Amino acid sequence: MLLSLAIVFLVGLSVSAIVQQLKLPRIIGMLAVGIITGPYVLDLLDPSILGISSELRQIALIIILIKAGLSLDLSDLKKVGRPAVMMSFVPACFEILGYLCFAPILLNVSKIEAAVMGAVLSAVSPAVVVPRMVKLIEEKLGTNKSIPQMILAGASCDDIFVIVLFSTFVTMAQGGSAQITDFLNIPISIILGIALGIITGSVLFILFEKCYQTQHKIRNSTKALILLATAFVLMSVETALKTHISVSGLLAVVAMACVIKIKTDKSVSERLSQKFGKLWIAAEIMLFVLVGAAVDIRYTLTAGISAIIMIFIALAFRAIGVRFCMIGTNLSFKERLFCIIAYLPKATVQAAIGSVPLSLGLPCGKIILSVAVLAILFTAPLGAIGIDATSRAWLSSNKSD
Repeated sequence: MLLSLAIVFLVGLSVSAIVQQLKLPRIIGMLAVGIITGPYVLDLLDPSILGISSELRQIALIIILIKAGLSLDLSDLKKVGRPAVMMSFVPACFEILGYLCFAPILLNVSKIEAAVMGAVLSAVSPAVVVPRMVKLIEEKLGTNKSIPQMILAGASCDDIFVIVLFSTFVTMAQGGSAQITDFLNIPISIILGIALGIITGSVLFILFEKCYQTQHKIRNSTKALILLATAFVLMSVETALKTHISVSGLLAVVAMACVIKIKTDKSVSERLSQKFGKLWIAAEIMLFVLVGAAVDIRYTLTAGISAIIMIFIALAFRAIGVRFCMIGTNLSFKERLFCIIAYLPKATVQAAIGSVPLSLGLPCGKIILSVAVLAILFTAPLGAIGIDATSRAWLSSNKSD
């Protein structure tokens, strides 16, 4: 396992640095390292690492979501309330519609199989989008119109909506029927997740204040560790309650970090944000190398050109959905186009659930996994390159804040 970790970090760092010198996003190098060193090509990574890959990826995602929460300004988020809410489900609905319309024609699947495929493919990747939006917030690019805040909030909720739909469609594909309670889980999950995060953040703030008042000062490094460990608990609560009630652990983590930012001194929240920024250096490498390792490159050979065409048709539907969310906003054409680009990347969710239909024995399982693999390979780099290339040119700077 130690040698595998050394490969992940050393090779991941080296290749991502080379890719960065070529003016390309670092994640391209990390994904490539994961694919090449993973079990489907050179098989250099220890099975024990791959066995806990999903947990390690989740830890990395938690780190960047805490940093996102510590960077979010709720007053900015209020300005874009309606578009942010719409971004959490409308683009995904449009993309699923694209699969429903064209997947039966291009990929010879049934309507319900097309719906399952759409649910797998329609989630935006928070791992690609969130760190880039956090960086834009820190650099005050687009913040005068709350563009990164809107995208960050929408991307954080998008996955919840899509995963609920995925579970429902899979049940239907197995011969079951959709229940109205399945769809009620979406708002319940969001509301309970935010409420849990607010309560947890408030309790932590009171704890920190009590310690400060009694001269038992807690170092910021210790606070960061407490926040991280508490975030693990919140994610575990989601898992523990899954059979009884739906709670979004990821939203709880973001909400907890937001409360800490609001209630603590600005200098403290900034230092905590910096510490999670340093943790993200290692977490990012781990996340994207392991996402790459989860990609079975062999399936790309069986998918064919039809799968690639299907992906880009669905992305066109998604773009229309994002454009629809922007109606009534004061965003310029280029800013709206930036929002469309920022909502392209697929990675984490597809790596997590892309193989589920195949493991359940669904006839469409192999083609869904093939399309999911291709979507990661095309859209994660495409979205990352697009965001990095256009953010400075298309978003206005607000450095005076």
